[in-house]
Amino acid sequence: MTYFHKLCVGLCLTLGFLTSAALATPMPAQPVAATAWNKGRETGLPIPRYVSLKAHKARMRVGPSTIYATKWIYMKPGLPLEIIDEYGRWRQVRDDTGTTGWMHGALLSGQRTAVVAPWLKTNAMLHGSPEKTAGLVAELQLRVLLSLHSCTGVWCSVSVREHSVRGYIRQDLLWGAYPGEMFR
Repeated sequence: MTYFHKLCVGLCLTLGFLTSAALATPMPAQPVAATAWNKGRETGLPIPRYVSLKAHKARMRVGPSTIYATKWIYMKPGLPLEIIDEYGRWRQVRDDTGTTGWMHGALLSGQRTAVVAPWLKTNAMLHGSPEKTAGLVAELQLRVLLSLHSCTGVWCSVSVREHSVRGYIRQDLLWGAYPGEMFR
């Protein structure tokens, strides 16, 4: 083989390797950049953060692309999810059971929701005002889906989704709001 032929074969092999590596869309092993700065690489929004499911049918995938297998299919709009990483238009999310996977950002909404904490042993009390001694409005079972209106860091103003029940619940009884988090 002549020098020219060896050079052509070497260049073709190198080009083939680089092309396949570029098309592979590698998935980050750890969200290093996201956790190091506490901001998403793509949006600049805080990581982690809570969002809710916008779609009526959403696939959670094993990786950040439609080429990856479906891990779960979610069928309940409004479910709270926690974004723990970003990769392009894809968001790595965690649900209230601890299951993680990737969803396309178009399936998610910034509207805040929560579920009554799945780790509780008893039902949670919904109060008429943000005080422990306030009158009870309802007793909520675990994983009841709530719309979050505001949180003070201790109490959250909520309404039960698809019902007219409104009130206040202690923030530490929710999955969907961080301890001490405040928002209006």
